[in-house]
Order: sequence, then structure tokens, then C-alpha cells
Amino acid sequence: MKRSTHKLIANALLFQLGWFACVFSPAHPGLLLVPLLALGIHLTWVSSWAAEGKLLVSVLLVGSALDSFLLHLGLFDFGQPRLLIPLWLALLWPLLASTLNHSLAWTARPWWRASLLGAIGAPLSYYAGAQLAGVGLPLGTWQTLALLAVIWALVMPLLQAFARLYRLQAAR
Repeated sequence: MKRSTHKLIANALLFQLGWFACVFSPAHPGLLLVPLLALGIHLTWVSSWAAEGKLLVSVLLVGSALDSFLLHLGLFDFGQPRLLIPLWLALLWPLLASTLNHSLAWTARPWWRASLLGAIGAPLSYYAGAQLAGVGLPLGTWQTLALLAVIWALVMPLLQAFARLYRLQAAR
């Protein structure tokens, strides 16, 4: 499948725009419309809505469960007790999923690319997001980043496996 460069760049930019809107939304809740709009635009560009939709929903559910688990482990402090992560954090998961078959497709093979990106990029993203959204890291910054690096070295290849599974299903 040939990807045009401008669509890959647009995909990456939509992700970044959605990411910033999400992390600034605790202070400005109306910004939550931006990631929804970004996802809507993304879905108009894909060839298989069913496959991409399954991927977005699967990653939303798995990622939200993971972050909720990390919340209960004490990695995050949102300033009030919560059972689940906030909506803005949950919306980051389908935004990430929207890049897996597009601007982050290069991380799918070999598997270590996804693992390396996860180990480096995810902790930095969590750290920046926590700083911008006012989320505390009660275990300490370095301990949290190290734990996130290990987790995401495993998570990112798993997400790429989801993307591949749904791509293969759509191709049948």
C-alpha cells in the first residue's frame, strides 16, 4: 500500500494537535472537541473504516485499562481520588491508534523499533503531559519514567500487533 507523504505528515500533525488539546483540556474542557475532530478527519482518509474503527476502539479500551491500572498503582495523581482515568487521557489512546498504520507504520517491523520508540517516546510524552495537565507523579519522576519505559517497550509492539491483525482481517 503506497502512502502519500502529505497524508503521513497530516496524520502526525493531527495526532500532535489532538495531544496538545487533550493535555490542555483540564483547564479548557472545550478543547476535547479537537481530538474528536482529528479522529473524525482521520477516519475519512482510511480505506477500511471497519478495520480502523476496531483498532481505535481496541486501543482505547486496552490503553484506558492500562492507565487506570497505573493510576491505582499510584503512578498518577490527578488531585482527587478517581476510579478511572480522565476523559482527556483516554482520548490520547485512539489518537495514538490513528498513527499506527500511518505515520508510525515504520515502527511495525522489525518489532524492536516499536519497542524502542515506546521505551523512549512514551515516558517523555507522559512526563510532558503530566507537566502541562498538572498531573502529579507520586512515585517520583525518574522512578515513574523508568517504569513507563519498561511497560511501553512491551506495549508498543503489542499495539502494532493489533494494527497488523486488523489490517490482515480487512484484506480478506
